[in-house]
Amino acid sequence: MADKELATVRKKFVNMASKELVSQLLDDILEDGILNDGEKDSVLEENLSRADKARLLLDTVKRKGAKASKKMIDHIEHRDPTLYSELGLSCGQRAPPAAEPQMKWSTLLIPTTDAFWTEKQKDTHIYRVTDQSIRNRVALLITNMIFANQNLNRYGAEKDEQNMEKLLTDLGYEVVKYTNLTGKDIDDAMTRFSKHPKLRETDSVLVVIMSHGKLGAVLGVNYAEDNPDEFPINNIYDHLGSKKCPALLNKPKIIIIQACRGEAGGAVLVSDSVKPAVVCDDVNQPFPLFSAGYDNIVDDALHCVHKEKDFISLLSSTPDTVSYRQPDSGSFLIKYIVEVFYTCAHNDDVEELFRKVMQRFEDFNINPSLKQMPTKDRCTLTKRFYLCPGH
Repeated sequence: MADKELATVRKKFVNMASKELVSQLLDDILEDGILNDGEKDSVLEENLSRADKARLLLDTVKRKGAKASKKMIDHIEHRDPTLYSELGLSCGQRAPPAAEPQMKWSTLLIPTTDAFWTEKQKDTHIYRVTDQSIRNRVALLITNMIFANQNLNRYGAEKDEQNMEKLLTDLGYEVVKYTNLTGKDIDDAMTRFSKHPKLRETDSVLVVIMSHGKLGAVLGVNYAEDNPDEFPINNIYDHLGSKKCPALLNKPKIIIIQACRGEAGGAVLVSDSVKPAVVCDDVNQPFPLFSAGYDNIVDDALHCVHKEKDFISLLSSTPDTVSYRQPDSGSFLIKYIVEVFYTCAHNDDVEELFRKVMQRFEDFNINPSLKQMPTKDRCTLTKRFYLCPGH
């Protein structure tokens, strides 16, 4: 039994476990629900030595039984494989690992625990977040749905707008929202946003733009072959960079763009469906694609180059390819962002959240012929940024 196994290594663990490891294990088992905040605080009493903390931690977990002890052993293996081996824990008979449980995506935002918040307040390797800075958060949300050329209307985009606005609001951001803008209007909106009075007190900004697109640009609502109504993606970094927006100096600037970055698909499309399930947001995509069985998914494409510090962007697809949207429920990118952020933002930094969104597309199985992979573009974050929802 795992509790007995812990008992046999008690002396070695007390002598060898570092203060940092004890702290990490406390966070792990608190998140597991093995300890409560009071029990964690008891172990962290300032008058206790490192050895005393290690001893109290092990004894407390051991009293919780075999299941709790097994989880702690697993955490030791993950946190300090060398100590795990030296304790001889790897020598015992262990049950084969269980199949990885499928993630259950939350429909409500999971709040950060007080313990996690307190820990991160002391961490100098993360961007500082305070109760006041959260109250001053502000985000820009631009959604183009209705175009002068009705064939370009982005059906389902209203769902993306609703879902993203709710997510941003739940994360504590005041949402500055625009709908159906020309390329010049988007640029003007960016200029106004760069002068927002809350930027001096915020800890971050989020900019979300959803429209048709091509490599390097988001398209305005008056776009036509003879009217290049476009907003260059690089303008975002110009408007929010240090020179034009000093209020955001050393603060994370998170960019999300749902738009195609070219005309190519991720695979050859062949369908025997009478009614297409998906469509894309590239204006040059031939309309026969829709009648071939994919008129419920849409694609979006772009590319941006930024040299300014503290930026991170998530683009909906790789360069020169399309991204997909369902007219009845919106784009896959926004759907996955909402699910991942609601479920994981309480203890994952924004880079890890984006990685998990990208991971969702590995098993993109709406149709085997449809391939999409978001791109985390040229991140210049120098620290980790935690959204800390619920504070």
